[in-house]
Amino acid sequence: MKAIVNSKFYDFKNYREDSYILFDEKILKIGSMKEFTSIEKKHIDTIIDGSNCILMPGLINGHTHIYSTFSRGMNLPFNPQSFKDILDQLWWKLDGVLDIEDCYLSAIIYGVDCIKNGVTTLIDHHASGGNILGTLKKLKTAICDDLGLRGLFCFETSDRFNIDQCIEENIDFSKVKNESCYGLFGMHASMSISDSTMEKVYNLKGDIPIHIHVAESLDDEIDAINKYGKTVVERLRDHKLLGNNSILAHCVHINHMEAEILGNNNVFVALNPTSNMNNAVGLPDYNLLKRHNIPCIIGNDGLGANITREYLNLTYSMKNKYQSPLAFNFGDLLKIINNTYEYVSNQLGIKIGRLDEGYVADLILVPYNPPTMISEENIFSHIYFGIFDNFAPSYVICKGSIVMDNYKIKLPLSNVYEESREASRKIWNKLN
Repeated sequence: MKAIVNSKFYDFKNYREDSYILFDEKILKIGSMKEFTSIEKKHIDTIIDGSNCILMPGLINGHTHIYSTFSRGMNLPFNPQSFKDILDQLWWKLDGVLDIEDCYLSAIIYGVDCIKNGVTTLIDHHASGGNILGTLKKLKTAICDDLGLRGLFCFETSDRFNIDQCIEENIDFSKVKNESCYGLFGMHASMSISDSTMEKVYNLKGDIPIHIHVAESLDDEIDAINKYGKTVVERLRDHKLLGNNSILAHCVHINHMEAEILGNNNVFVALNPTSNMNNAVGLPDYNLLKRHNIPCIIGNDGLGANITREYLNLTYSMKNKYQSPLAFNFGDLLKIINNTYEYVSNQLGIKIGRLDEGYVADLILVPYNPPTMISEENIFSHIYFGIFDNFAPSYVICKGSIVMDNYKIKLPLSNVYEESREASRKIWNKLN
C-alpha cells in the first residue's frame, strides 16, 4: 500500500485541501490530514509528500498515432496543395515502411513522452505497412506491459494495405481484453476504403466498435460524394458501421444531416484541434455536435504527447471560430474531459477519472504553488491558466505503480533511444 499526503486534490469535479490518499491498484481511502495521524503506518510501503502539489487523475489521450514518433526530424520533399497531398507526401510514406520492431520502439518512446505529460491511458490508431500481423500486440507490450500504462489499440484498415490482414489483426487483438488494454476495429478514412472493404469489415468484425477518421478534410467528403453519391457519415451508416461506442476522429466537415445521424447512433467524436490547425483543414463545429448531443472526447492525432495543449487550443480555437469569448466555456471543456474518462471506463470495465474509493489508482502529482487564493469555486481556473500551460507532473502512477518517481522514469531507457535513432536512420533511408 502507498500513500500521498499533504496534497490538494482535484479530479475535474471535486476539490479537497490538505488531504491524503491510500492506494494499491485501486484507491483504498481518502481523507483529511487530520485523520492521517490515526492510520496505522506499518502497512504503508511508500509515502509521497504532496506539499505544494495538486493530485489529479492520470490524463487520457482520446485519439493518437504512436507511429508518428519516427516523423520527428524527418526530411522529405514536401509541398502539399491539399490534405491528400499531406498524406501522400508524408504519412503514407512513413507508415508504409514501418515493421514490427519499429512499432515497438516508437511505442516505447511515445509512451515515455506520455508519462512525462501525465497521460496514463491512450487510444491509438495504428498503421504499419512493413508488418501488419502482430503489431498491436507489440504496442501492448511496450505501452501496457513494459511502461505500465493503459491503451486501446487498433489497426487502420485501408485499401492501401492487405485488407484480409488488417481485418485479422483487428479481430485477433480484440480478444486481448483486460483492465489495461482493449482493441477497437481500426479503419483509416472513407477516402481510402472501398465499398467492398466496408462490406467485408461489417460482415467479419462482429460488435467491435470502429475507430475511423471522418471528414478530417473536405477531401474526404468530396471523395465520398463523387465516388458514392453520399457523404462519409451516410456511407458508414449505410454499411451499418456506426455501432455503439465507435470513435469518429475529427468530423470537421460534417453537415447537419450527418450530425443528426451521429446523434442517433451512440458514437463518440474525438476532437484534435492542434492537428486540424497544423494541417490547415479547418476546425470542428462543436456547437453543431453539442446541439445533436454527440459526446466528444479529446485527442491530439499524434502531434506530440501533451494533451493539456489540446485542452487549451480547443478552448481558444472555438472562441475564435465563433468570434465570441463566451462561445466555449470551462463547462464545455470539463464535459469533454469527463467524457474521455467515461469512454475508457466503459471499454476497459474499470472506474477511472475520479479521486474516490474504488477507482483505479491512475494518478499524477503536479507541483503548483498558487500565487492567489485557491478554492472550490476557482480551482479549474487555476488548473487551466496556471497548470495546463506549463504542465510538468513530478509523479505519475498507473495501476498503483509509480511509473515516474520525482521526474525519473522507472524503466531503463538509454539503449532504447539509441535503437530508435538507428531505426530512424534505416527508415529514412528507405524513404529517400
